[in-house]
Amino acid sequence: MEKVAKECYRVLKPKKYCAILIGDTRKNGFMIPLGFNVMNIFLNTGFKLKEIIIKQQHNCSSTSYWEDICIKRNFYLIAHEYLFVFKK
Repeated sequence: MEKVAKECYRVLKPKKYCAILIGDTRKNGFMIPLGFNVMNIFLNTGFKLKEIIIKQQHNCSSTSYWEDICIKRNFYLIAHEYLFVFKK
């Protein structure tokens, strides 16, 4: 993802915007904050963070599948994604 951020920064014109939509995930029952990890990569590349928009997930086709598993394994559904808006 660092290569992607560097290339986005290289090709983007000054004072223009780059937006990334990303969600978090789980591994072995624990949250992996992919959204914040990606945000930090873009910030370290030189982008400035203009906005963080949290998008709720509604009517996903796999929700019913995960609802049963989250009860059995004792965790909450991940019901949001992040839209990070960066400015060069």
